[in-house]
Amino acid sequence: MKQTEQIRSLLNRLARLDAGEGWAGDLNPAQRDALDYLARANRFSRSPSHVAEYLDTTRGTMSQTLKALVRKGYLSEKRSIMDKRVVSFTLTDQGQKATSDINIINRGLDDLNVSDRKDLHKGLTDLLESVLKKSGGKAFGICHTCRHFSKESQGGFCSLLSEPLTELETKQICHEQDSA
Repeated sequence: MKQTEQIRSLLNRLARLDAGEGWAGDLNPAQRDALDYLARANRFSRSPSHVAEYLDTTRGTMSQTLKALVRKGYLSEKRSIMDKRVVSFTLTDQGQKATSDINIINRGLDDLNVSDRKDLHKGLTDLLESVLKKSGGKAFGICHTCRHFSKESQGGFCSLLSEPLTELETKQICHEQDSA
């Protein structure tokens, strides 16, 4: 078996182990993935279409997933004042708690030394960038690494959206991110 096939097999096995553990409590893996994304996304990136695009699923499927999370008390839903069709989701305290649970992957990563974790992070980041480039996917990078970002004394500023950013938002995922 070629090394590339072995790496793909390892990634798939890790993803399945992670998903298998994702069935804990009243959540399924898709719901956990949505919560994990929303916990890391900035206020501009929390619509059903953004979550669907990030997780590579349909908008309809994601809408149903998000509605279930609202019913279960993990998310709150907010409609835009400007456009009532626009919906945004925020984690409740229960949702925050669910995303802070340590899972099997985190425990395994904790066993790696710092250098190996750093190399793995770099390699997986490069792999993801390559796959997204080849598939026409969107990066959804971290705000402060964007060409539209500028540092300010109390956080930052997005020149694309003409919006001030909190310190926390500068470290979150943004669907508008365009690498500097």
